[in-house]
Amino acid sequence: MDKKLLENFRTRLLHEKKELEQEIKKINDSGIGEPLKEVSGELSSYDNHSSDLGAETFERGKDIALRDNQKVILKKVNDALGRIDKGSYGYCENCGGEIPLERLEAVPYATLCLRCREEIEARSYTMKRPVEEKAISPPFGRTFLDGEDSTGYDGEDAWQEVARYGSANSPQDVGGAESYEDIYIDKEEPRGTVERIDNLSKEDVINE
Repeated sequence: MDKKLLENFRTRLLHEKKELEQEIKKINDSGIGEPLKEVSGELSSYDNHSSDLGAETFERGKDIALRDNQKVILKKVNDALGRIDKGSYGYCENCGGEIPLERLEAVPYATLCLRCREEIEARSYTMKRPVEEKAISPPFGRTFLDGEDSTGYDGEDAWQEVARYGSANSPQDVGGAESYEDIYIDKEEPRGTVERIDNLSKEDVINE
């Protein structure tokens, strides 16, 4: 990368750094470090206006998330400026090849070329469960035992016991669900028995 182009990226990164620092300061000055009760103006956290306090709590959490995200980007910008000083700016940290200018124009603090970024993301999506889970006993190990030769009470059974009383899901969150009774998996599966016939009592047989 020629010197003029490198200086253009330095100027852009310095400008972005200044904007990020201003945004972080603005969020910090909004009272994010003060107790929520004082910021909201409520006399107590336990009053008749729980919805108002809930809205304030949501806004506080959103501000913290935005500030933390800006801090992460600021660190990436500072690292990119450091790479410019060291002469390693514009090179992929994974394969060592040059990062295309189009990518640097879009993300000036990028550390990976597009191909390496896509490969890393693909590996993270297909990551298997840790092999240690097969050796660790519940409650620390995996207890959903579908597909395994086990008839014991597992995590799926526990979930079904509580899910039938309701959850945060709604029918629109589950494909094919038409009512709230359909929003958890295998709702018709017998609970506490292996086969449906095990649920029959003496009275059921006599009535038949």
